[in-house]
Amino acid sequence: MVRSPLTPAEVERGQRLGALLRRARGCRSMLDVALASHISPETLRKIESGRVATPAFPTIAAIADTLGLSLDAVWAEISQAERIVEDQSALPVTRHPSLVS
Repeated sequence: MVRSPLTPAEVERGQRLGALLRRARGCRSMLDVALASHISPETLRKIESGRVATPAFPTIAAIADTLGLSLDAVWAEISQAERIVEDQSALPVTRHPSLVS
């Protein structure tokens, strides 16, 4: 089965997820977090680097649990930038009075 290419929004969301998990991991080693989450260190490395932009839900749930993050908090943080872009695109376009002919 061929997988569809990721959209730019999915790639960006994956990068935000990776950054969030790296920050939450803090000084804990990648190996310790991966083993406690029952995933391979390579999988965690790929998620943190954004190379796996759409990891499986159980994988993220396991990592979040290990790091003491709620899934609601994870989703809120990684989708925040998308909401800002969507909100800005909904704003009306105004033109400067001197540019209106």
